[in-house]
Amino acid sequence: MLELSILGFLAEEPLHGYELKERIKALSGHVRPVSDGALYPAITRLVTAGKLDQHTEDGAGAAPRRVLSLTDKGRADLLERLRHPKQTEITDQVRFNTLLAFLRHLPDRHEQAAVLRRRLDFLDAPTSFFYEDGSPVRAEQADDLFRQGMLRVARATGKAEREWLTEAIELLGQPS
Repeated sequence: MLELSILGFLAEEPLHGYELKERIKALSGHVRPVSDGALYPAITRLVTAGKLDQHTEDGAGAAPRRVLSLTDKGRADLLERLRHPKQTEITDQVRFNTLLAFLRHLPDRHEQAAVLRRRLDFLDAPTSFFYEDGSPVRAEQADDLFRQGMLRVARATGKAEREWLTEAIELLGQPS
């Protein structure tokens, strides 16, 4: 998810490390904050792999800034990650939102729709936070107020997301 965010934001414009960190933080928020101990090693791996280019510019203060940009190899990697996301990037809400944030960079509408169909298929499978005798527990069956709340909110957001996914897939299937 971190590397996808790095590649995705740098596909939009070159950034220095702090700007990149702030954008990633805004995208994932308090749910999955990014630390310098994770960000800068990931940047170094991507630079070493030839997916990012870096150069130094004078900073606003005394220290120079390292500006990062996406290479052709990095753009190809981003597109591959968008075409073929890992299953956890489909099933995990925060990871899926990261994928959605950059899916517009994938130029083929049919490939975009295929990613959205994978998410829709996942959401259509019966599931719950809680199970009884191997079956998903519905909000109406939950034994306490708080679990009922969790299940009702999940059902409402799932319904809204399924509606949006269906609309988006339909739009992507239409001639542009």
